Amino acid sequence: MNTPPFPHWLTKSVNGRLRWMLIGWTFMVSAVAYLDRVNVSIAGQAIQKHHGLNDMQLGWVFSAFLIGYALFQVPGGWLADRFGPRLVISAGVVWWGLFTSLTALVPTGLTASLALLISTRFILGIGEAVLFPSSNKLVSAWIPSSERGLANGLIFAGVGAGAGVTPPLIIYILSRWGWQWSFFVSAGIGLAVGVVWLFLVRDTPRTHPLASATEVEKIEAGMPLATQGHERPLPWSAILSSRNVWAVTVSYFSYCYVTYIFFTWFFIYLSRVRGLDLKSSALYSMLPFIAMVCGALLGGWVADRITRDYSKRLGRCGVAIFGLVLAAMFLSVATQVESARVASIVLAGGAGAIYLAQSAFWSVTADIAGKSAGTVSGLMNMGGQVGGAVTASLTPWIAERFGWTASFLVAAGFCLAASLAWLLVNPEKPISLHRPAHERGWIER
Repeated sequence: MNTPPFPHWLTKSVNGRLRWMLIGWTFMVSAVAYLDRVNVSIAGQAIQKHHGLNDMQLGWVFSAFLIGYALFQVPGGWLADRFGPRLVISAGVVWWGLFTSLTALVPTGLTASLALLISTRFILGIGEAVLFPSSNKLVSAWIPSSERGLANGLIFAGVGAGAGVTPPLIIYILSRWGWQWSFFVSAGIGLAVGVVWLFLVRDTPRTHPLASATEVEKIEAGMPLATQGHERPLPWSAILSSRNVWAVTVSYFSYCYVTYIFFTWFFIYLSRVRGLDLKSSALYSMLPFIAMVCGALLGGWVADRITRDYSKRLGRCGVAIFGLVLAAMFLSVATQVESARVASIVLAGGAGAIYLAQSAFWSVTADIAGKSAGTVSGLMNMGGQVGGAVTASLTPWIAERFGWTASFLVAAGFCLAASLAWLLVNPEKPISLHRPAHERGWIER
């Protein structure tokens, strides 16, 4: 193998837990991705002033990233299935670093400045699109089915961790050296994490020099029985005729509509609408992301326990429905709270509640898709990011015409819609290869 040898201390420290070391570093990559993604919302008011943008134009900048991210989810998943998550994420991290830096270098005062800013964020979104389909491909190869809830919980805890660290880090750099340097630092951190990823990760247990025979046997014995024979990619006719795929995609659209309020407008909402100063806004805007870390970990752990003790349907679908309904309740209550600080805490509760459901989406797509986990989860995530792009522009439109209370009540409605879609999901039923689509009808029964 044309890779540097692993140091002796690393070889000794693995001791049958290599899969969790890889998931731990995927957590780090996930955190960096959200640092690169959320920095634009924290620096949003500085960018508005620098380029002379109004709220709607800033919303276009937010949406541009998400449109690129959404459109390339399926190609990103295909790349992960074709070339493996190790190389695809390594290339992706270089891409993120380049276009994060270029965001800060867009000149001001030109007629085309806004178009250049939108284009740069769009292309950054294309590069980041490979991340979660690739990580799900890694999970499908390395993690037994009974551990996938916690594994995905850890990966998506990186989302909350990265987004949570972003406000104080970006505010610190912005206040001392300007908003442009906050983007350069974000890019540098990402490149450092990417180098370690390339050194540490391999696509399958049998190709990793640190994987013990015992761990490889444990992983292979824990693969879903129904997908073990899927050695070739699933045809699109099978994927698009699966009721499970459509249900989780529709649910993820609604899910991401809600979560992207926190990633795009929440900081501005606290400072401009609730009247918190810059430092207080940075502090309180961390709360939802801390709650997301807790929710992702707790939701994944609980889902695995219920799955082992009862069934996948109760462990995956039941936990997802509970988290989504609870999030709707938190968002609705927050609109009635007068205190800015208390409202921030209640909204953070909603963010944590909705992240109880996060691991279920990715665990189910890994379980039902087998070797095509990257493509199928990419399709689901494409639907989710379309929801995120909608909220980036629709949320300020609703707020401008009907107030921010209406914006959060609409988000609560999307939580309930997402929960209803889970009633159609059967995680025990993999995507079938054995019957052509015209024999199954419009959706697989």
